[in-house]
Amino acid sequence: MKKILLSAYIVTWVLLLSACGGGSKTSSLQAEGDTVRMKYSSLLQIVKHADYTVVTIRNPWDTLKVLHTYLLADREKPLPEHLPEGTVVRTPLQKSVIYSSVHCSLWSELDELKGIGGVCGLEYIKLPQIQEGCRNGSIVNVGNSMNPDIERIIDLRPDAILLSPFENSGGYGRVGKLNIPIIECADYMETSALGRAEWMRLYGLLLGKEAQADSLFAGIEKEYLTLTQQVKSQNLKRPTVISEMKNSSAWYIPGGNSTMGRLYQDAGADYVFASLSNSGSVPLAFETVFDRGGNADIWLIKYNQPQDKTYSELERDYAPYARFKAFQDRKVYGCNTNHVPFYEESPFHPELLLKDLIKIFHPELLPDYDLKYFSNLAE
Repeated sequence: MKKILLSAYIVTWVLLLSACGGGSKTSSLQAEGDTVRMKYSSLLQIVKHADYTVVTIRNPWDTLKVLHTYLLADREKPLPEHLPEGTVVRTPLQKSVIYSSVHCSLWSELDELKGIGGVCGLEYIKLPQIQEGCRNGSIVNVGNSMNPDIERIIDLRPDAILLSPFENSGGYGRVGKLNIPIIECADYMETSALGRAEWMRLYGLLLGKEAQADSLFAGIEKEYLTLTQQVKSQNLKRPTVISEMKNSSAWYIPGGNSTMGRLYQDAGADYVFASLSNSGSVPLAFETVFDRGGNADIWLIKYNQPQDKTYSELERDYAPYARFKAFQDRKVYGCNTNHVPFYEESPFHPELLLKDLIKIFHPELLPDYDLKYFSNLAE
């Protein structure tokens, strides 16, 4: 009996050691690092070591798993020996391919436009500097993000590719086989606006602009919290709100734990779909949206077209829209992303979007503020 108990004891300890990494070199190395405190991000962990930094991104679709681990190492120094497992990224980045306009905009704000070697989806990037760079050849247009021009990327020889991951994407095809570090920008899956904005601290590390990015975020955080406190300090009647429009057969609704869902709450409104636990968007049938949001006080929409949308056009687009209370009360606010830099600015500057939402929901709180992104639809 004693032999059985002893054997069980030994097996238990072996399993515990295995769960902790088996006393591996990787675990001991990571234990020695200094963890950078993230105040809002639920997906990022950054641990600094003497010669490298470990960045761990939690899988937003299965938070018990890791989406990606990166090892940031100074490009001016020899690569450290005995690195833990992960994708090595030599920093600061000097030439990147960037898939999204929001990250191009942040690179610009951190004075790193020179570090953008190529872009995808040029037609969606409204930054004049990027458009001009593609015209004069200093920036390469590598095509559509779903099917980029691999030969152009190879010729460019970038030191990183920044793209947004998607659930069950099945990998990145030929791009994933180029032996170029792919930075999976999962910031859009954060569950708070400040959580997403805090990712600029990671991008600052990648660009060698850590202090500048930290300072920028600190200012954004301060203004955002001041605005939310202004809302909380008042005994306000909270309007109900819905957002977006039907797209083909589905209406993509931001989940209650999405950055937009949380922004509505922070701005002093009751989001009709707050009970949806998703941090991304959820496709719903028109009937479902109307059943739950038909009586909402305010309706916020985004669209992209040369001329601003009107109530008449909205009804022509889809006649049942006119049945919504917000439509009948003329409380539909639109953001025309064709000429408004919503996607370029608001993800990393949620304080700017928060001001717009507060002005719409509670105009008396910001009497001297003019809307930046949204405007009430004309007749």
